[in-house]
Amino acid sequence: MTFEHTRRACYVGYVTQAIVNNLAPLLFIVFQTRYDVSYEGLGRLVLLNFGTQLVTDIVAVKLVDRTGYRAPLVLAHVLSVVGFILLAVLPGLVPPYLGLSLAVVVYAIGGGLLEVVVSPVVDALPTPKAGKAAAMSLLHSFYCWGQVATVLGTTLLLAWIGHAAWKLVPLAWTAVPLVNLVALCRVPMPPTVPDEHRMAVGTLFTSSTFVTTMVLMFCAGAAELTMSQWSSLFAEQGLGLPKVWGDLAGPCLFAVLMGAGRFAYGLWGERINLVPALIACGVLSTACYLTAALATSPASSLVGCALCGLAVSLLWPGAFSLAAARFPLGGAAMFGILAVFGDAGASAGPWLAGAVADAVSGSSAAGGSALRAGILVGTLFPLGVVIAALVFGIAGRRRAAV
Repeated sequence: MTFEHTRRACYVGYVTQAIVNNLAPLLFIVFQTRYDVSYEGLGRLVLLNFGTQLVTDIVAVKLVDRTGYRAPLVLAHVLSVVGFILLAVLPGLVPPYLGLSLAVVVYAIGGGLLEVVVSPVVDALPTPKAGKAAAMSLLHSFYCWGQVATVLGTTLLLAWIGHAAWKLVPLAWTAVPLVNLVALCRVPMPPTVPDEHRMAVGTLFTSSTFVTTMVLMFCAGAAELTMSQWSSLFAEQGLGLPKVWGDLAGPCLFAVLMGAGRFAYGLWGERINLVPALIACGVLSTACYLTAALATSPASSLVGCALCGLAVSLLWPGAFSLAAARFPLGGAAMFGILAVFGDAGASAGPWLAGAVADAVSGSSAAGGSALRAGILVGTLFPLGVVIAALVFGIAGRRRAAV
């Protein structure tokens, strides 16, 4: 086998991570109606998912460069399979919310390992230096295609079998990590960065440029996940659309446009200056959040939700690429630290939106306006992207002038 098989297995790894991050939000309406889970409780599941990934990132940062890439990748897929099975089984064996929470923790550990390992593997594969950022964006586009598949597959399967049989959905999705698990046991893996060449973690934290990149990752994670995690329920309760059409016009179109943006950058990214592109994406995503939250027309709100996918498409891979170009010997530890801050934002943003929605809604009848308020608070995060990218660009110009 060649490294091309390794690259493809990494692509499927990000599809698996997309299932990990997007399956539960598509079942929010089921959890709310069958188990009486509040908005804050739903947001807490998102917080638990990305919080667990964050802790996993911290632990994995020190281990991956020493263990190599294969073992954590295989373990990540095993935990994803087990977590999906537990999501279907545990709510019927223990108190439902506890069962949901335990399942989320198990597959989130797998998602955290994927996040730490997949990007440095692809970054280490033979690729011309000028095409590194484009290759990273192309890799992250597969997360989007995985999200599209998760939305379409889950929505259509639920419409076919009915909400009462929802437990078949996570069981069906175990097929993806199971198949890739077999491939990952066989494909060749690149070496990690040797200890004597790898940049010390402490050195990274002393760099103001790296600190700025961490802030950028936090805001990028929050800006992307706040909209993607809540858009399904928002389309149904906030805009009054049937679940199938709400999912297709909301999270599915969001993922399609996010994937299109990353795929386009993967093809032509070496011609684009990344910092101005990130600033433009931050401005556009701010406008999308405001449109989704404040537009009086449901159609306009949906356009804001969907177009936000294009707006946030470069934020996460863009921050990775900026760091990889500035700190080429950062190794898996550097990617792990960035993943920690991305997951922190991905945890805080959706949870904050749910908490605000709960605070605004005095009753379930207020759900529409409550969710609008939660999404409006999310505007803070793309604004943070704009500020962090501007600071990064200013620091780069000063460094070039010295």
